[in-house]
Amino acid sequence: MAEDLDASTKMEIYKLVISRYQRLISEKETKPLSEIRQRVSPYNDFIRKLRDQFTKDMVPYVPKRDLPAAANRAISYVSQIRTCEFAFTFWVDFPEMDRLRVGTPMDKAMLLCSLLRALEAEDARVLVTGRGQVFVRFSAPPGPENLFVPASGSLLVGEDARKLFEDDSLAYSFNDLVYENY
Repeated sequence: MAEDLDASTKMEIYKLVISRYQRLISEKETKPLSEIRQRVSPYNDFIRKLRDQFTKDMVPYVPKRDLPAAANRAISYVSQIRTCEFAFTFWVDFPEMDRLRVGTPMDKAMLLCSLLRALEAEDARVLVTGRGQVFVRFSAPPGPENLFVPASGSLLVGEDARKLFEDDSLAYSFNDLVYENY
C-alpha cells in the first residue's frame, strides 16, 4: 500500500509518473488565449479580498493618491511567492499560489496584473517576449512606467525597464480587456 512507503520513495514514484505523463499534462493544461485573459480579472473574489487587504488603511481608496502605496504592497506580496519552472505546462491558481507560496513566472505575472487592475491601474498588462520571458508593466502616477520581473521579484523603472527588450523584443501583451501582438 502507498501509505506504507516512506516519503522519499513516494516522491520518486511521483517524479516517475510526472515524467512519464508530462506531455499529456501539458496537453490538458494548455488554455486558449481567451481563458488566459480571463485569469487576469480584477473581479475575481480572491483578488478582491487581497485588494481589500492591501487598502484597508486607505479609506476611502483614491487611486490617484493611493495607487503607488497599494501597488508596492501587491508587488511585495507577489515577490514573496517562490518562482518555479516546470518541464511541462501547468497552471497554479491564485488561491493555490497563496497557500503553497509558489508559482510560475506567468502565474505570478497574472496575479500581479489582476491585483493592479483591481487597484485601478488601468494600463497594467502582462508582457511576453519572443523568448518567453514574462513581465508586468504598469504606471503609478505621478511616477514613470514600472516593469515587474516575476522570475526575480524585482521592479525596474524607466530606462532600466526599456533595456530589457533590446535583445528580446516583445511578442505580445494582455490583460482582461486587451490583447496586443507586436
